[in-house]
Amino acid sequence: MTLVAEPLLSFSPRKRLAPGPAFFAWGAVYGAACLAAALLTACQRPPPVERLSGPTMGSTFHISYVQAPGTPQAAALLPQVQDLLARLDRAVSTYRPDSDLARFNAAPAGACLDMPAEAIALARHAQQLAAQGEGAYDITLLPVLDAWGFGPRAATARQALTSASALAAAQHATPTPDALERLRPRIGQRHLRIDGARLCKDAPIQIDFNSIAAGYAVDGIAELLTAQGIASYLIEVTGEIRGAGRKPDGAPWRVAIEAPLDSQRQAQKIVPLDGLSLSTSGDYRHYREAGGQRLSHMIDARTLRPVTHRLAAVTVATPSALQADGLSTLLMALGPQQGFDYAVRHNLAALFVTRTAQGFDSRPTPAFEARFPSTPPKD
Repeated sequence: MTLVAEPLLSFSPRKRLAPGPAFFAWGAVYGAACLAAALLTACQRPPPVERLSGPTMGSTFHISYVQAPGTPQAAALLPQVQDLLARLDRAVSTYRPDSDLARFNAAPAGACLDMPAEAIALARHAQQLAAQGEGAYDITLLPVLDAWGFGPRAATARQALTSASALAAAQHATPTPDALERLRPRIGQRHLRIDGARLCKDAPIQIDFNSIAAGYAVDGIAELLTAQGIASYLIEVTGEIRGAGRKPDGAPWRVAIEAPLDSQRQAQKIVPLDGLSLSTSGDYRHYREAGGQRLSHMIDARTLRPVTHRLAAVTVATPSALQADGLSTLLMALGPQQGFDYAVRHNLAALFVTRTAQGFDSRPTPAFEARFPSTPPKD
């Protein structure tokens, strides 16, 4: 693998920043260059790479950017990033009862509520995805997620259990077909309407923006950095990533896409990012066992059941992190063949990893192969 000056981001669905498999220190490179140039010219230090990180959305964010004249240092930029993330959390969190989204979800059918700009923007994008998603994408599945044990109510209920036997029973419980059918009147983005700065619902739906909120946050941070004159950066929020520009040595930011393994972390492919975002959805980090069966947290809106196909993970590369975030969820729900066909029709750069009897099979779309060729062209 290529050695790079900065540690690699090991990239997987909703995984955090981790050192890559190989890196070398700037000091040795800088020292050798200075020694070689000492008799000819004064050796100038490369611009520093600033880093900032912190908690968000029950996980973390990490940002690296190249310092340039007039751009803020990390200590000055950090409060602005934290404020952006805090506003988004107050607007659309499903885990805090005081969020604007919690207020909307608790409202009865027929209600129209004023909502913050973040919620309106996310709802507009979700409507677009649902309209193009062949019925597989839906942000009103929160009651279904709870029924299968993946939603916030299910998590709260498990925390309240005190006995090991009760907790084990809750972890292995699954909804009956009749219980799922009773949820259908509360499901469907057709019941959601955007009226200016208000969200309206004509059924008692509950919405969940978790499939696109992190991507929205990444794009918002990118806009913040650009407004501050920062042109070269790598942003990661709960596993969603966007990179732009080059590092001080002129190399691109590199990200390692993880192989979909349950018990270990292993880079499957390393890709450069310059003006691109990456998002991976998969079933190998967020799942539970019930009745000897592995249940994915990925729910198919058409069946109200966890997906059962052989697609283990799909990675999407687009300029916008918001787009990549939602599309990776949609393609994962569609499955290995229907999802691949959808990605090809829409000219999406996507990598599909499917489980086989021999292990994993990786299948890039033509757009992904063109963007990140398996065999790099010779100089």
